[in-house]
Amino acid sequence: MNLRQALQKSREVLAKANIEDASLEGEILLRHVLQIDRAQLYSDLNREMSAPQADRLWQLVQRRRQGEPTAYITGHCEFYGLDLCVDRRVLIPRPETELMVEKALALARSLHFKSAADIGTGCGDIAISLALNLPRLEVYAIDISAEALEVARLNCQKHGLTDCIRLLHGDMLAPLPGPVDLITANLPYVTGPELSRSGLAAFEPRLALDGGGDGLDKIRKLCLQAGDKLRPHGVMLLEIGQGQGQAVTDLLRRYFPSAAVEITPDLQGIERVISLCLTANRTTAKLII
Repeated sequence: MNLRQALQKSREVLAKANIEDASLEGEILLRHVLQIDRAQLYSDLNREMSAPQADRLWQLVQRRRQGEPTAYITGHCEFYGLDLCVDRRVLIPRPETELMVEKALALARSLHFKSAADIGTGCGDIAISLALNLPRLEVYAIDISAEALEVARLNCQKHGLTDCIRLLHGDMLAPLPGPVDLITANLPYVTGPELSRSGLAAFEPRLALDGGGDGLDKIRKLCLQAGDKLRPHGVMLLEIGQGQGQAVTDLLRRYFPSAAVEITPDLQGIERVISLCLTANRTTAKLII
């Protein structure tokens, strides 16, 4: 079987299993087996596969067909232009989280922030994106899962950031040594009932998904701690789930009545990032939009 035939068959099998983006995922699995890039694949489609390569490909295709995410199968995912290591110890970074990174970078540059803390850092995607783009920014990455921090450490090493990001083990802001200018948090926000119905936790860690009955348990807990961990003109960015905008806005205004709160939708128009600015200055607040 040549590469063209293997690619076609992989795509057909995944498409029949109703895998979204079956065409792309079939290609990713084939390239992973062959350890080649896209240009190499398409320049050599008539090349024959070895029997061990073909066997390995079908094993991976079957795993994907049964629902295992491609990122876990290959051990890699792309986020904000970075290649990150991922496995079942961490949540797979989603493209919509890149919106938080873009907002965080814009704020840090505009307001000359010196320090940031990423809460529930997982594989370190947000913290690493900030540190690479703002090398003078002091970055803390915190997670309650020691296993998740092991993956974050691997990614810090991979991108040469071992001495640039401080990895802290603990619950929310508790391990943070002092106030920071910026807090980013992509906390679990899936409701308990939704998580049970959807089967989302079949492969990804439940700890990184389960936000409790209404999906806001972890966000409430963060809000209780944030007042002492944000500098006077600090900003907190929270990723939220669909339909949670008003509830989280009300929650933030209850804890921070004088702060500016703004919601930013993602490319699909879904309210995705809520920004809290600890100042009544509307000029500063507009930088968050």
